[in-house]
Amino acid sequence: MVGLMLIVSSVAQEISAAELQPDHDARMQWFREARFGLFIHWGLYSVPAGEWNGKTSYAEWFLEETKMPVSQYEKFVPQFNPVKFDARAWVHMAKNAGMRYIVITSKHHDGFGMFRSGLTDWGIKATPFQRDPLKELAAACQEAGLKLCFYYSIMDWHHPDWGTRRAWNDQATGEPDMDRYVAFMKGQLKELLTNYGPVGILWFDGEWEKPWTHERGVDLYNYVRSLQPNIIINNRVGKGRAGMAGMDTGAERVGDYGTPEQEIPPTGFGPGVDWESCMTMNKHWGYNSHDHNWKPTEMLVRNLIDCASKGGNYLLNIGPTSEGLFPQPSVERLNEIGQWMKINSESIYETTASPFKHLTWGRCTRKVTNAGATLYLHVFDWPNDGRIEVPGLKNTVESATLLSDGTRVSTVSTPAGVTILVPEAAPDAFASVVVLRVKGSLNIE
Repeated sequence: MVGLMLIVSSVAQEISAAELQPDHDARMQWFREARFGLFIHWGLYSVPAGEWNGKTSYAEWFLEETKMPVSQYEKFVPQFNPVKFDARAWVHMAKNAGMRYIVITSKHHDGFGMFRSGLTDWGIKATPFQRDPLKELAAACQEAGLKLCFYYSIMDWHHPDWGTRRAWNDQATGEPDMDRYVAFMKGQLKELLTNYGPVGILWFDGEWEKPWTHERGVDLYNYVRSLQPNIIINNRVGKGRAGMAGMDTGAERVGDYGTPEQEIPPTGFGPGVDWESCMTMNKHWGYNSHDHNWKPTEMLVRNLIDCASKGGNYLLNIGPTSEGLFPQPSVERLNEIGQWMKINSESIYETTASPFKHLTWGRCTRKVTNAGATLYLHVFDWPNDGRIEVPGLKNTVESATLLSDGTRVSTVSTPAGVTILVPEAAPDAFASVVVLRVKGSLNIE
C-alpha cells in the first residue's frame, strides 16, 4: 500500500523533475473536483454490433476475437455512416447526468481513427460520414463547459509497424518497425492536441504488449506534455499498471493517475493518490445489440458515491450505435442519475475521501475548511429505528440537515460517537444524504 500511495510523487520525480508539487496539484485540480465523467467507446466495431457467424459476444475487440482478416474487416467502412450523431445531444445528456468531462475513443486497438487524420486513410474520412465527430464534440463541450478528453490506443492491430503483428493482418507487408510506428503515433497525437483545442486528459490504453517499453512510455508522456503542458495523462502510458486493479507497482511508474477497470478499490489508496474507476453500464464497452445486462441506476449512483468516498473518480461508459445514438437504456440511466445529482451533487463535487474506515449504512464524503468540516453521509440502508450512528466522531455538531430539502434533524453525542435522529421515510430510493457540519479539526477515534 505504501508503494501505491507514492505513485504521484514518484512519477513527478522520475519523468518531470521540473514540475513542482504545487504545479502538479494545480494541473490535477479540476480532475479531483469533477469526480464524474463519461467514457464513450465508439468505432467501426459498432457496425457488426457484436454479432458474427452466429456468435453475439463481440464488441470493441471484434477484430482480435474473430481473427477476421483485416481486408474483410475493412469492408465495414462503407457501412459506417452515423447520420444521427448529434454532438450537442451527447454533451447535453452527459452534463444533465452531472458529468464534468467526456473521454472518447479517438483510436481503439483496431487502429481506426474517429477523427480526420492527415496521416492515414484508416479512419472516419474513408466512410460515407464526411464530418469530424471529435471536432463537433470539442465545440459542444466548450459550449457546455465540459472537459473533452481523448482515449488513444498504443497497441494497433491494423498498423503494419506495430511490433506484435497478428497473423490475420493480411494487409501488412515488410517487417514491423516500432520506431516508425511511434513516429506515426506521435503524428496523430499532435493532430489531436493541436486541432481540437484544450484537451483535459490523454487516456492511453493497450500498453501491455511487449513492443511497448517503459522508456517509450516516459518519452511519450513528455512528448504529450510538450504539446499541452496542462494536460493530464493516465498511467497506461507506461508499463507499471498491475492488471485490472489499475494501479502502478514497482519502479516503472509513468502517468498522473491510476486506472482501476470494472472494479472499485475496497478502501481507496490514501491521500495524494489520484485514481479513476472506469466501468460499463452493461457487459461491453463498445456497442453490442444483444447485451441487455444493464446495471440498475441505483447501482450506478452508488458506484459514483463509492468512488468519491474513497477519493477517486467514476468514469461511466456508453457504447453508441453505428448510427451515432446512445442506446435507449443508457439514455434512461443518464437521466435518472441526473435527477439524483441535481439534488445531491454538492455531496460529490469537490469532496475528499471519507475519514471513516467502515460505515455499516453507506458511505461518507467530506469538505474541510479552517472553521471545521462538512460530512456528507450517503445512507444506502435507511434505518428502521430512525437512528444513524456515526462511529467515533468526537467533534461538536454545528448542524445536521437532509440534503434533499434542508430539513434539520437532531443529533445526540454519545461515548460511541454521534447519533442522528432521522424521519421514518428515506428521502431518496438510491441514496439519501445527511449533511453533518462539525466544528474544528476532525476528531475521530
